[in-house]
Amino acid sequence: MIGILLRTAIIGLGIWVAAYLIPGISTHDTRALIWAAIALGLINAIVRPVLVILTLPVTVLTLGLFLLVLNAAMLNLAAYFVDGFEVTGFWSSVFGAIVVSLVSSLCANLIGPRGRYEVMIVRNR
Repeated sequence: MIGILLRTAIIGLGIWVAAYLIPGISTHDTRALIWAAIALGLINAIVRPVLVILTLPVTVLTLGLFLLVLNAAMLNLAAYFVDGFEVTGFWSSVFGAIVVSLVSSLCANLIGPRGRYEVMIVRNR
C-alpha cells in the first residue's frame, strides 16, 4: 500500500515540476494535482500497455520516438478527466510528458521494486 502512495506522490511531483517548467501545463490547486497524479497512474497502468501493443509497428518504424507521442496522449487524457489540470497544445504535452517521465524515473531509482526506499552498501575488501 505504501508503494502505491509513494509512486502516486512521485507522479504528482513530476506533474508539479512540469506545470512549473512548461507554459502550457497548469494545475489550479493541490487537489487537482493529487487527482491528476492518480488519473495518470491509472491511465499508465491500464490504457498505456494496450496502446503500446497496438501501436508497436509505428513505434518500431520511428525507432521508439512514437512513445513520446503516446506519453503525451496519456498526459492529455489525464487532463481531460481531471478538472483543474490543463494541458494546452501538442508540444506542451510532449515536453510535459518528457518532464514527468524524467522526474518519475529519477525518483523511482531511489525506490526499489518493493516500493520502499532502499540503500545499497558496497564494501571493497
